[in-house]
Amino acid sequence: MRVYLGLGSNLGDRAYYLEEAISALMSPTIKIVNTSRIYETEPWGVMDQPLYWNQVIEVETTLEPLDLLHACQEIELRLGRERKLHWGPRTIDIDLLLYDNRVSESEELTLPHPYLEDRAFVLAPLREIAPKLVLPSGRSITDVSGEGKVHPLI
Repeated sequence: MRVYLGLGSNLGDRAYYLEEAISALMSPTIKIVNTSRIYETEPWGVMDQPLYWNQVIEVETTLEPLDLLHACQEIELRLGRERKLHWGPRTIDIDLLLYDNRVSESEELTLPHPYLEDRAFVLAPLREIAPKLVLPSGRSITDVSGEGKVHPLI
């Protein structure tokens, strides 16, 4: 299955946490296909926190969506993620943005990510690596811009 993951970090060595998350994702069941540049972005939701570094990666996986979510959450925990404040600062965040164009909603996971089309910090890097992508809503990735300022770093 083709999956797009959004990564974000705004505590500590942001580059380190992004690199470590990508490295930890590589496994027999997850193959990294493409990575965007890193973007520096304003916080979303809770504004009084440090700037984020965000990146989107494309992976191929044999894991089912919930199994992939749990693998991502385990990596977050290993990298020091603490869930104290919703949309608050974190060492690393790994979000399932799109899972092979599946549309589903459960208590634990909603696909596509419910805020995908609202967040410039995932749309800009997603557009970079998948410029011809059509979102499950039927809209082209080039037709949505989201909210917030994004600045490519690398």
